[in-house]
Amino acid sequence: MSISRPITKAVVPAAGLGTRFLPATKAMPKEMLPVVDKPAIQYVVAEAARAGLSDVLMITGRNKRALEDHFDRVPSLEASLAAKDDQKKLSLVEEATALGDIHYIRQRDPRGLGHAVLCAKQHVGDEPFAVLLGDDLIHENDDLLSTMIAVQEKTGGSVIALMEVEPDQISSYGCADVAPVEDEDFVCVRGLVEKPSVEEAPSNLAVIGRYLLHPRVFQILEHTAPGRGNEIQLTDALEELATSEGEGSGVHAVVFRGRRYDTGDKLSYLQANISLAVENEDLGPGLKTWLKSFVQDLDV
Repeated sequence: MSISRPITKAVVPAAGLGTRFLPATKAMPKEMLPVVDKPAIQYVVAEAARAGLSDVLMITGRNKRALEDHFDRVPSLEASLAAKDDQKKLSLVEEATALGDIHYIRQRDPRGLGHAVLCAKQHVGDEPFAVLLGDDLIHENDDLLSTMIAVQEKTGGSVIALMEVEPDQISSYGCADVAPVEDEDFVCVRGLVEKPSVEEAPSNLAVIGRYLLHPRVFQILEHTAPGRGNEIQLTDALEELATSEGEGSGVHAVVFRGRRYDTGDKLSYLQANISLAVENEDLGPGLKTWLKSFVQDLDV
């Protein structure tokens, strides 16, 4: 077992075109679509910050300038709110800029998630790091990253997050073949398949958008051939890590049973907005009352 170094860096791939949300994403990055009162990407960066990952690298593409603007300061707006003594709005505006050191690099060619992660090699260096997909929103009360970090520190390799899905949905995900680890609440990953057919899937455990990766993954990604969709798949590199030996080998997984929303999917995006708005202290009471009435009318 290798000695693991503390994880302080997070990589957030955010170069996708967001075609599933056209025309809303024609001029706006999909990551900036609001979930209640904050853009989706802010929830992801805040999750990293809560887990102690204060150094965040966003992998962006063209037309993503709004991401940089959102996490930057706006002195004129802050001064205006301060002059009005509107402390509540001022704190909300300042919240995004206080989440950590945020850096940006462009993925010039859309060559897949594996290639996006490889773009982070120079920034990350020779240390383990986290990858948080910008489309995956994990509820802040259902901690996942801290659990994964603890597993990575214990095992020294890479750690992924899995969720049980209905068997007929597994072809939309990477799928894991796993084995239990004695006296532990995490599992060992024996193999991974990207978007298998229902018949070929080794389980109903789907890979979701949280990874803790050993830096050896960069060496593997550099020689990983394009796979499904003619893209460099991170799943293929993880498959090699899972089945190889030596420093940085081995992949383990945490099976997540909390609340997760795919903000890149229209239905799940709407569910995220409703669920989080119901919990909002300002919006919740009125929304609950309206929802009950609305559902009763639907039943009628």
